[in-house]
Amino acid sequence: MARSSARTKRARRSGAMVSRRARTVWVSLVMSMTVVGGLLWALDTNEGPRLSGRALPSLIASTTPGSLETIFNTRAPLDSERWQAIVIHHSASPFGTAESLNAQARAAGLQGMGHHFVIGNGNGMDDGEVHVGYRWLRQSPGAHTAGPKGDWYNRNAIGVCVVGNFDRQKPTAAQLRRLGEVVRALQAKFGIGADKVYLHRDLAPTTSPGRLFPASSLRDELLRGS
Repeated sequence: MARSSARTKRARRSGAMVSRRARTVWVSLVMSMTVVGGLLWALDTNEGPRLSGRALPSLIASTTPGSLETIFNTRAPLDSERWQAIVIHHSASPFGTAESLNAQARAAGLQGMGHHFVIGNGNGMDDGEVHVGYRWLRQSPGAHTAGPKGDWYNRNAIGVCVVGNFDRQKPTAAQLRRLGEVVRALQAKFGIGADKVYLHRDLAPTTSPGRLFPASSLRDELLRGS
């Protein structure tokens, strides 16, 4: 009986020690997971744009026809050596705002909107309204071009997104006029020739900026302005 009682006490002490060790390991694991999760969250929110009083503080107000020079009022100094081309896209959706495009990009795993500029169609943004994205304000690479040379174009080409699905309908006259103004301003500022202004489908297996996008009219306009 004495031996049995001693064995029972030792077993209880051993079990208590194991239980304490298990609790210690579990608490340590939870704390480490919390710290790592917090760091990842902090890194993501520090890198990407944040919502605040304005729709996105990384977006400046829409421009007017006489104020396109405001697109060059960036937070970081203009990187004249970086920008060597322009790539034009459509949003592939009838509705679009800087906020909705930003949300879509974040849902796809990006830090934020991949384009440098967005031109509205009157459905979400005013017709012909221009928004300047946080990547442009920071003079950061885009995340807008696919294809075998996508990395180079994302790093060195300015991405312009025109809101709309131009596989189904044509862009508005105001959008085309504004697109021409923005592209010509960028060309003049960075010495980008008309042969370096691409449609996304020129570079990747996509229809963007859409089958109904009047590419020949845009190219003729850019050549006249060059």
